Amino acid sequence: MNYKLIVTDMDGTLLNSKQTVSQRNKDALKKAQDMGIKVGIATGRIYTSAKYYAKLLGIQTPIIACNGAIIRDEVTGEEIYKNVLDKENSFEIINLCERYGVYYHFYDDKSFYCKRLGYSSLYYEKWNKTQPEENRVDIRVIKDGKEIINANVDPLKFLIIDEDINKLNDLMEELRQIPTLEVSKSWKNNIEVMNKGVCKGLALKRLSQYLDIKREEIIALGDNYNDLSMIEYAGMGVAMGNGEQIVKENSNYITKSNDEDGVAYALENLLNLT
Repeated sequence: MNYKLIVTDMDGTLLNSKQTVSQRNKDALKKAQDMGIKVGIATGRIYTSAKYYAKLLGIQTPIIACNGAIIRDEVTGEEIYKNVLDKENSFEIINLCERYGVYYHFYDDKSFYCKRLGYSSLYYEKWNKTQPEENRVDIRVIKDGKEIINANVDPLKFLIIDEDINKLNDLMEELRQIPTLEVSKSWKNNIEVMNKGVCKGLALKRLSQYLDIKREEIIALGDNYNDLSMIEYAGMGVAMGNGEQIVKENSNYITKSNDEDGVAYALENLLNLT
C-alpha cells in the first residue's frame, strides 16, 4: 500500500515509560518523512506539549491535540478545527468532580487550570523547570473553576484522575448520561471529557480531508481507549503491544510495546524501512 500519512499517539505509544522518544523511533519517523510520507501527532495532551514533540521530531503536519478538540497548523498558524465546552457543560462536570471529591483539571490551547498541583499538573510543573520559556506549559492554580470559565476561558478538555477505580467508574457513568459530552479514557485511573463529537477518529478524518489523503492511505498508532476511533478510521490501525485488549481486537496490526520501540518496529515492517 502507498501510505501517505502516519499519525501516532504520544503517551504509551511514541513515548516510552521514561516519557522520551527513543532514537529508533525518531529514525523510523525521519525515514518515513524522507519517503514523502507526512507524519502527525494525535494526543490528549495540551497543545503546548504536543507542539514541543512535533518540533523535536521535525513534524510539519498539523497537530491534533486535546483528543481532537483542536487541530492547528503550527507552520502557518491556521486553526483547522476547534471545539470547546460551553459553560453549562463545564459547570456540570465541575459539580460532579466536586461531589465525588476527585482531582481534575481543564485546559484551553494555551493554559492549564487546576485547584492543586498533582498528577499531570505536577508533571508539567517539574517539566517547566527544565525548559526554556517557549516550551513551558502555562499552569494556573485556581480557587474556583467556574469563576475562571466565567472570565471567558473556553475549556477544550477536562481530565479527571483518581486511584479509586470504582469511584471513577461511577463518575464515568454519570458523565455518560449527559448527551452533549464525549467521555473517554487514556489510562486506567483517568476520565477524559470533551464536547460531543470530539475524538481522535473524527479529528483524523478532518485532518485527512484537509490534506486530501484517503483513509486507506493512513497508518494510525495507539494504545488506549481514546485511540480506538483513530485506529478504526485508518486504513492501517496499529495497536501497541502494551495497549488495551479492545484496541488490539480492533486493529489491523499489533506491534511491540512502547518500551520496545513499537512505533519503529511497525513502520519498519509496514513500510519496508531499512
